[in-house]
Order: sequence, then C-alpha cells, then structure tokens
Amino acid sequence: MTTERATDAPFTGAVFIATSLDGSIARPDGDVGWLTSRGERAGETGYDEFFASVDHVVLGRSTYEKVLTFGEWPYGDVPVLVLSSTLAEGADPRVRVVPDLGALVEALAEAEARRAYVDGGRTISAMLAAGLVHELTITTAPVLLGEGLPLFSALGRDVALEHRSTRVLGAGFVQSTYAVLG
Repeated sequence: MTTERATDAPFTGAVFIATSLDGSIARPDGDVGWLTSRGERAGETGYDEFFASVDHVVLGRSTYEKVLTFGEWPYGDVPVLVLSSTLAEGADPRVRVVPDLGALVEALAEAEARRAYVDGGRTISAMLAAGLVHELTITTAPVLLGEGLPLFSALGRDVALEHRSTRVLGAGFVQSTYAVLG
C-alpha cells in the first residue's frame, strides 16, 4: 500500500474501533472474543449513530474475512469497498474489491462518497499515512492482551491529532474522539 498523501480527498474518512488497553484490535490469530465477551457491558457506544452518518464502508481484507465469520452481514445496503490485492473482484456481490489506495480514492470519488467508515488496522494505518482519515473514535476495553494485532502500524510520520471528547462507558470502557490534523 502506498503512503503518498492525498489530503484533498473528496470524502471524509472516519474510524470507529475498539482496542485493548495495550492497543490491540485482535489476538494474534484474529480472535476478538476478548472484546465481544465484554462489549455489551460497555452500554451505548454511539456506534449506531456513527454508522448512520456514513455512506460507504472501507475494509481491509483481513477485517472483511473476519466479518464473514459473524454470520449476519452488518452493513445492510451501505456500499462496502475491500482494499485487497489478493481477493478476486466479483466473488462477493456485497463488496467491491479495490487493489490499492489510488483505486480506492477513485472508486469513492466516482460514487460521490461523502463519509466513509474505515475499518481494519493495516487499512486504517495506510489511510492515515495517506491523509485519508479525518477523525478517529477509539473505545478502549479494560483488558491487557499482552500480544495481538496492533491498531496502528508504522505511519512513516507523525500524525497530529486534536482531542474532541472523552467519555467513560460502562464496565470501565473509555471512548475518545480525535480530529486528524495532518
């Protein structure tokens, strides 16, 4: 994935994700049971309101494959783009596969996307590095995994953030929202 910056994107990229206190989004094998077993105790997280504000979803391949194990398709009729250089286009009629960030930006522009939900650690990092993420909402679960798949990987630069809000949810979950300044 390229890290060329595309700050004039015609859409807003928004992240809404949960991590362990030590910054993992999943165990090394992709398991998220540590989160789903605790998640209901967090109470209202604002996810439904957030999801109602997006008109497209962007997933990385690994996140897409994890979503397929959940049973019910969680995105309804919202268009979903999967960033992958290995998935075959057309294998799943619910998604459009795009091979790289350039094709992703082009596809979102063609679709006149206004606000895209970005999900998946590597995809979030690549889009942050390219200047395609504009806001982050991170819910931290009160658990240390010790090892796992990190939310952020190497970005190649500092990414300045502006804190917008923090709130305490149920069962010790904490949620913070940031604007991405650049």
